Order: sequence, then C-alpha cells, then structure tokens
Amino acid sequence: MTSRKLRSQQLDVAIAYAANRRGDGVAYASIAGEEQPLRVPFAVDRRPALQDREVAYAALIAVAGALSARRIRSVRFAIADDRVVLDLAERRPLPAALALLYVQLKCRLNTFARAEVTTGAQLEDLAGRARAEVEFAAAA
Repeated sequence: MTSRKLRSQQLDVAIAYAANRRGDGVAYASIAGEEQPLRVPFAVDRRPALQDREVAYAALIAVAGALSARRIRSVRFAIADDRVVLDLAERRPLPAALALLYVQLKCRLNTFARAEVTTGAQLEDLAGRARAEVEFAAAA
C-alpha cells in the first residue's frame, strides 16, 4: 500500500506489546494491508499493582506517536487490554499512577483527525515476539 493511501484512509492497527521489569518495552503494530509489523520501542515506569495496564498505555502512546509522525490522519487501534478501552470510552476514575499516562494518550490521540481504540484479540505471535525481545534485553 502506498504511503499516500495510508495517509488518506482509516487504518486498522492491532497492537501487541510487552515490557520487562525495568520498563523497557516494545510494541508491534500490525497494520492492515502491510506485510511487516511496525516495531516501536518505548519506556514505562512499571507499577506492579496496575497489572500491566501502564504497559498498554505506554505502548499505545508510542504507536500512536509513530503513526502520527507518518502523517496518518485516521486510525482504529485494537489492543487486547479492555481496561484501557473502557478507561477511554467511559472516562471512569483511574488510579493516580495512570493519570499522566491517560492525559498523554488522550493528547496523542487528538493529533489524529479520527482515532478510535477498540478491544481486539491478542496477537500471540507478535506478543510472544515482544516478550522475547524485552526479556532478552533484560538478561543482557
């Protein structure tokens, strides 16, 4: 798909991600119509009590930033963590540790003409790849 087409139509992007205990993370974005996923590294302040919810936020922020930098105008993100989807849709109260990530994510999503975050199936192959990559980095 040409970059001109990517910029003018809505993209469907499924995201798989992982982060190690140090907060080094990587997200893989599977873009509809593209053969290879987009790899986007990120860093996150890990909070065990949040049960990886902070990782989902950081991954989504990073992927949204990468697509925005490519001048994508309309995107539908699919992630496996429905808690983040509900946080955005319902504007429900958040743990204080997520407040800044929530604001950063909303700001990043506002850079698109249209952005939607939906719940999608876990992309096991890409999630496994992300987990292996961050764990390898942690062991090094």
